[in-house]
Amino acid sequence: MSKPINPLNQYYTDKYPKQYQEPPAIQAKMKPVPDCGETSYKGTGKLKERKALVTGGDSGIGRAAAIAYAREGADVAINYLPSEQQDAEDVKKLIEAEGRKAVLIPGDLSDESFCKKMIETANKELDGLDILALVAGKQQAVEDIMDLSTEQLRSTFEINVFSLYWVVKAALPYLPEGSSIITTTSVQGYNPSPNLLDYAATKFAINGFTRGLAKQLAPKGIRVNSVAPGPIWTALQISGGQPSEVIPEFGEQVPLKRAGQPVELSNVYVFLASNDASYVTAQIYGVTGGVELA
Repeated sequence: MSKPINPLNQYYTDKYPKQYQEPPAIQAKMKPVPDCGETSYKGTGKLKERKALVTGGDSGIGRAAAIAYAREGADVAINYLPSEQQDAEDVKKLIEAEGRKAVLIPGDLSDESFCKKMIETANKELDGLDILALVAGKQQAVEDIMDLSTEQLRSTFEINVFSLYWVVKAALPYLPEGSSIITTTSVQGYNPSPNLLDYAATKFAINGFTRGLAKQLAPKGIRVNSVAPGPIWTALQISGGQPSEVIPEFGEQVPLKRAGQPVELSNVYVFLASNDASYVTAQIYGVTGGVELA
């Protein structure tokens, strides 16, 4: 029998060392390294023989989802940028340690042709596809709108929003009834920070995309939901997602007084992908440390 654990004291609760990496950053070089469930997540067979694609699966929340999916019995393809190969290889080993197939698909989601190729590769190599966990995102803090370049604005929308359309359009011919699409929004899609104007706007867009697509695909028997993380300790934060000076106190402003770890989202991604969520669609699940989604 498991005992209750005080969430205030769970996982990492100290100050984070001030650090910076050029984006997109390598998780293995972070201090401390985020907990993505490498040793703690235990599967129960909820996704036996399923076929999943996870974008951003090399690190952070995507990595946690990929590990959990494999331990629940799914074969998993992960997408990531070529510069993140080191982290991706680590995830491949973890997936294969569970006796599941791992497929690595490096590439840039801001390229529509790559998104189509990624889906075709995942479907072929996994011999099917029935879970899309769309986690990858771009976040770069800019304090003044006058300094927000058109290049960054375009890139953030291409990766965070446009790629969802491109990936789903490419995948729909392959997705059978009972498939699950899971997008990743944020508390920023409800309560935007002043230095994340482009990122927050994409998260508002993802909310609308998710709810509208869920209604469109419901007659096909395909569910669409989203996960809204709060402050989670990932490579995104230390590579420009947050100003370097606020890293030591990252996450302390939420009611639970700490940043979350990626593994704390694993069960939500598993639930939404599984048949346990058969009556769940067009929903947004917050994992925020107590920040309200309103």
